[in-house]
Amino acid sequence: MDKIWLAIMLLSLIFLLFNSPETALTSMITASGSAVNLAVKLLAVYAVWLGLIEIVKRTELSRKLSSLLSPLIDLLFGKVDNKAKDYIAMNMSFNMLGVGNAATPTGIKAFNALQDGSDKATATMVMLLVINTTSIQLLPTTIIGMRVTAGSANATDIIMPSLIATIISTVVGVIFVKLIYRKRKLKKNKIKTK
Repeated sequence: MDKIWLAIMLLSLIFLLFNSPETALTSMITASGSAVNLAVKLLAVYAVWLGLIEIVKRTELSRKLSSLLSPLIDLLFGKVDNKAKDYIAMNMSFNMLGVGNAATPTGIKAFNALQDGSDKATATMVMLLVINTTSIQLLPTTIIGMRVTAGSANATDIIMPSLIATIISTVVGVIFVKLIYRKRKLKKNKIKTK
């Protein structure tokens, strides 16, 4: 992947030098400054969410979230142990609040808790990956924060389109995972009966 990004950057730079050499350095400096400015502004958003995640862990709120989301987790993942269920519940909750990358640590911990010791991804691990990637966002706080920093007049206008898009993507993703693993299970059963 590093080679691909390097190739894209080099091709872009070459194109810029041939197309408009007088603005190449100015464009790179301006873009770098904008990237640093955006990172600093988003740092506050992530600091708040990471602090909230730590509070949830220390106050045992994760257990309450886990019991609240337990029927949904059982439906999507089957029976998983309580530790994995807690991490899945936190990951789903934080993703629903649109915290983006700040939910990644709980996703990684949930993924590790679902490992069965083999080197292959299980159906529950794939389901977690799909749900984490598509995550229904009730309140896309990171996107709203980015829109605010970009000077949007109505930064919250994204809530309804985001909700609709993420519901559709999550439902489609869950259906595909269920269908693929059901097809694999049927195929294994046919092989066993032969």
